[in-house]
Amino acid sequence: MTRRAGRPLPRPGRDRLARLLPAPPGALRADPASAPRAAVVGGGIAGLSAATALAERGVRVTLYEREETLGGRLAGRPTRLADGSTVTMSRGFHAFFRQYYNLRALLRRTDPALSRLTGLPDYPLRHADGARDGFRHVPRTPPLGALGFVALSPSFRVRDLARINVRAALGLLDVRVPEVYDRLDATSAHDLLEEIRFPAAARHLAFEVFSRSFFADPRVLSAAEMALMFHIYFLGSAEGLLFDVPTEPFPQALWDPLAGYLARRGALLRTATAVESVTALPGGGFAVAAGGGEEHCDAVVLAADPGALRALVARSADLGDEPWRERIARLRTAPPFLVSRLWLDRPVRGDRPGFLGTSGYGPLDNVSVLDRWEGEAARWAARTGGSVVELHAYALPGDTDRERWQKELLAALHRLYPETGRARVVDARHEWRADCPLFPVGGHGDRPTVRTPVPGLVVAGDTVRTDLPVALMERAATSGFLAANTLLERWGLRGHPLWTVPGGGRWAALRRAARATRRG
Repeated sequence: MTRRAGRPLPRPGRDRLARLLPAPPGALRADPASAPRAAVVGGGIAGLSAATALAERGVRVTLYEREETLGGRLAGRPTRLADGSTVTMSRGFHAFFRQYYNLRALLRRTDPALSRLTGLPDYPLRHADGARDGFRHVPRTPPLGALGFVALSPSFRVRDLARINVRAALGLLDVRVPEVYDRLDATSAHDLLEEIRFPAAARHLAFEVFSRSFFADPRVLSAAEMALMFHIYFLGSAEGLLFDVPTEPFPQALWDPLAGYLARRGALLRTATAVESVTALPGGGFAVAAGGGEEHCDAVVLAADPGALRALVARSADLGDEPWRERIARLRTAPPFLVSRLWLDRPVRGDRPGFLGTSGYGPLDNVSVLDRWEGEAARWAARTGGSVVELHAYALPGDTDRERWQKELLAALHRLYPETGRARVVDARHEWRADCPLFPVGGHGDRPTVRTPVPGLVVAGDTVRTDLPVALMERAATSGFLAANTLLERWGLRGHPLWTVPGGGRWAALRRAARATRRG
């Protein structure tokens, strides 16, 4: 337990070294007669986190989301299958790791016990040559986790370990933000792995699989992001690499309850409403043009994806100074990715895992058997005798032939799980998207921070620089809370405490060794 203001604050997980960022002090709630107004642009994780943090302090919040549903990249929508069933289609599988402290805190607003999440028993990986890895039996506490993985993994052989560049590998044991970007942002993730000389099999199974979760080829991805990922999930946190998944589709499990929570706190949720422009007013405050009207507010949170953020700033003449606008204009979007969901007329073999990361199966990066853990899919499978399978392919070519890749994914599934080759596809849905941030080599300096040159204007999202050890969904949630805290402090209102994994390597001896190699 950590104490704050004389009250015990429970730790968010099992890691005794989890780091607390205390809440900025201030009044608990705004005076209703003079409460500030804030517009939140974007209804994904970052926007919902910011809206929640502000509404809880009495700020009058209007959240704008251009799509019809909340959730951003975790949104879902109803669709009718060929057999007449109404189901929910989303952008697919997401892993809710136990070190996602701030995202899980957001979800606890409506589900204190996180009962709408369930843990999968393993994080299995499989290469087309037959090599397999997993994390179920790997110790969670570093460095035992890394040592245990090496000892248990068939991807590491004694002669391979002798080739590893210990000097380069030690750098992964002392990852600190933002120092890691100064050190590694000019190097690609691929080149870092080459320098360390990881065994090829281990690289494919354990590392390139992870790097592609950033929706980028390792040759393009910044090595700093790769090193930070190792720290968060593997080398710096005692939460381990096992994860939870929602027991129902995203809207039902996560966002519909949170929408009700926000509405009860006075927030106005305007879905299917795109923001056309944001104007900083001469006397202070902002004008937000959306849905054919205009709202005046005291502050704005820009929580859009990189492409939408670029476009909105470009349409909002004179918003911010020129260097800031130029940095926003240079933000890059990751290559397209594909999610194919198949409703099959027969079950997948019973010993298939609910989730499997893959390598060497053409474009296929992972496969999920949704009826193993999602209630809606399980009910459809029980009623029909079939199964619901989801396939992901990341970082596809920009000039993508969609039909070709969809067929290649299906062929990869048949190769991986041969029994599916005999199944009839009752129906299929394919999600093609290209709206995730790209973290390219040398790109860290161009990423926006929460604060901007305009007082009252803040930015949130997984593309934002936070100078904290967070990534992916947790970076989105953390940046949303940070954006809200920045505004709350401005208004003399109390902020929200945040947690992260430890801010550096866990063992002093290993930290000293890593720093000595860098000085040498």
